[in-house]
Amino acid sequence: MGITAEHLVKCYGRRTVVDGLSFTLESGCVLGFIGPNGAGKTTTMRMLCGLNRPTSGRVLINSVDPALDPVAARLQLGYLPENAPLYGNMTVQSFLSWCGSMRGLTGDDLRTALSRVMSDCALENVAGDEVESLSKGYRRRVCLAQSIIHRPTVLVMDEPTDGLDPNQKREIRGLIRQMRENCAIIVSTHILEEIDAVCDRVLAICSGREVFSGSVAEFRAVSGGTLEDSFRRLTGAGEGGAVS
Repeated sequence: MGITAEHLVKCYGRRTVVDGLSFTLESGCVLGFIGPNGAGKTTTMRMLCGLNRPTSGRVLINSVDPALDPVAARLQLGYLPENAPLYGNMTVQSFLSWCGSMRGLTGDDLRTALSRVMSDCALENVAGDEVESLSKGYRRRVCLAQSIIHRPTVLVMDEPTDGLDPNQKREIRGLIRQMRENCAIIVSTHILEEIDAVCDRVLAICSGREVFSGSVAEFRAVSGGTLEDSFRRLTGAGEGGAVS
């Protein structure tokens, strides 16, 4: 169980955004996906989730190709985009209930799933509030809740702790570590402390190509210093170079 990318290429006209990217991630592992701004991370994640078709290559989610069977693939996949769209005039509870129903949950199964994600994401005290009235941190937690309400076996997360305070970050990181037991998780982040906090492996790309794949310890050993030092060495970013 897990996700596989085989020689992914994505071109827009003459510009190659992702160039021959391959990896396999099995259940029980958290992969930190990093690279500088414009490296091709968002394009890659959209291909992994079946939102963009690769120019060549393929993705398999538990052996299902989302380009060939998108419904079956998405039933096994959770996706937390960086700027997830929300229906602001819906309450938190009604929005998450609707998301669950869109994932095929009904009756007691839907009620149980709704209760679980409200608890896991600490949303009980805002269940009746309209989404548009929430703080950025609470909206982020609502986005996370919708991505896991159906207990996906593959979870792709773009900046999962963006906008959260230190206590909320700790809670979400704990939830990621808990979910990894039955899930293959990809975390794309520009916060390198997130790599230390929740990840087992690191995949770094630059200009659409892999520049590193290995354990967190191996990534740090690239520079013999900090994660930031290794990132800078692999991506060629100078002092103050962006991490994204």
